[in-house]
Amino acid sequence: MKTYYTPVNEIERKWYVADADGKVLGRIAAEIARRLRGKHKPTFCNFQDNGDFIIVVNAEKVHLTGNKWDEKVYHHHSGYPGGIKSETAREVLVKKPEELIRMAVRGMLPKNKIGRAQLRKLKVYAGKDHPHQAQQPEFLEI
Repeated sequence: MKTYYTPVNEIERKWYVADADGKVLGRIAAEIARRLRGKHKPTFCNFQDNGDFIIVVNAEKVHLTGNKWDEKVYHHHSGYPGGIKSETAREVLVKKPEELIRMAVRGMLPKNKIGRAQLRKLKVYAGKDHPHQAQQPEFLEI
């Protein structure tokens, strides 16, 4: 049996809007990563980027369970000795709420060129407005 290969010009990409208001971060990120990869389509191929575009609104109203607001810590390093910076999830939400969802989804995508291309199809906005009305996005219930 041969693997089905969808020609690039036949890949159909739809636009979806997901509302993060009141949703748990990990659950919404898992569904977004699945849609970005295209695993919900029968033509899924792990070496092709055939996923859809996802617009996430109300990122500032996402929830975390338990004590994760204060105990979950995000680290990044400048590359210099002693250059590690740490922020709790609550601090990240105050400074840049879009990054909470973007980092959660990024961790669920492949760590290669295809994963970076799939992450570019994710558009995250803190409020309820987005500039992608021309693409006529459908509402995605998560």
